[in-house]
Amino acid sequence: MSDKNKEAFIILHNYCVEEGYKGYDPYDGLNSTVFRSLPLLNRNKYARLVWIQFFKLFPLNLRKLVGIKKEYNPKALGLFLSGYCNLSEMRTGNDYSDKISFLHKQLLSLISLNWSGACWGYNFDWQAKAFYQPKHTPTVVATSFISNAFLDAYELTEFPEYLEIARSSCDFIIKDLNRTWDSNGDFAFSYSPLDNSVVFNASLLASRLLARVYEKTKEDNLLSIARKSVSFCCNHQKTDGSWSYGTADFHRWIDNFHTGYNLECISDYMKFSGDKSYENNLRKGFDYYINTFFTEKGISKYYNNSVYPVDIHAPAQLVITLSKLNKFEEYRALLENVLGWTIDNMQSPKGYFYYRKNRFYKSRISYMRWAQAWMFYALSEYLLNIE
Repeated sequence: MSDKNKEAFIILHNYCVEEGYKGYDPYDGLNSTVFRSLPLLNRNKYARLVWIQFFKLFPLNLRKLVGIKKEYNPKALGLFLSGYCNLSEMRTGNDYSDKISFLHKQLLSLISLNWSGACWGYNFDWQAKAFYQPKHTPTVVATSFISNAFLDAYELTEFPEYLEIARSSCDFIIKDLNRTWDSNGDFAFSYSPLDNSVVFNASLLASRLLARVYEKTKEDNLLSIARKSVSFCCNHQKTDGSWSYGTADFHRWIDNFHTGYNLECISDYMKFSGDKSYENNLRKGFDYYINTFFTEKGISKYYNNSVYPVDIHAPAQLVITLSKLNKFEEYRALLENVLGWTIDNMQSPKGYFYYRKNRFYKSRISYMRWAQAWMFYALSEYLLNIE
């Protein structure tokens, strides 16, 4: 099975290189020159929501018709950077230093300006139910994945600038993000500086980055702040081990890959901090995750109570979660089953992975961040584990 997975990675890699790491995104609808030319619509929250959701959910790609171009997405570049760091650790003799240098330079050129530290957002205006964020508004999710990639590069090369970038991102997290406090004195970080939403995976991603930088710099304040966020999120874990996406009424769903984020971040926080207080939360959460979201056929369910849509993000996250929790070999059979189904059903002969498979149709659109970058990173993690 590993040969099949290796071949899937090779043709995916070739596709991403040929595309120059640029692409479309499920949420890039507001980049449309047509929509931006209609002021009565582009200033209306509900019109923006409908427009984004149409392009996200419609199975045919109409982006060229409305003036949406392929672009660099900072988070995608961060995931590619982590993937190339994984490949560089393997004993293949291949040199990826030029790729790492290229991604480093591109990410520096895309930093969101006028904040307290290095941070990144998305290359499109984004209207969600909870907030509206103009293009390049920094988010903790994009920033944490990118700065973790720089830490991967630092551990590979010992180039000081990579650590300095990640440390700078800690200032963004500490100084610019809002906080929602509980009665215990713990808090959750906001998704961005422009909102006050409580999204558990976002806050845990912040904690993971703070703890990982703490491991390098030994700054106690980074660890104490990270712990308060982890405690807040673990105190909101349900008795069955699950988490809802967030605390708002419209964030009460339970899904596959955000649960994987939570587990990965709690595990990494304990690893980097030496604080083992959350082992029971991690155990309960993993038991729920592994027993809920994957079918005997190898299908990765999106929600806890529904198979469809099958989203490419979910099988990608399984690889990463098992690797980060040191459960890769223990669940190797499940992993091979999931990857086999995913490659057979969701990879194009051209190399790229489809966005989603619904019950009666597939969205075969190639999204660089959501699909290709995640599967590139996941398969690089897979290859590193089987080496």
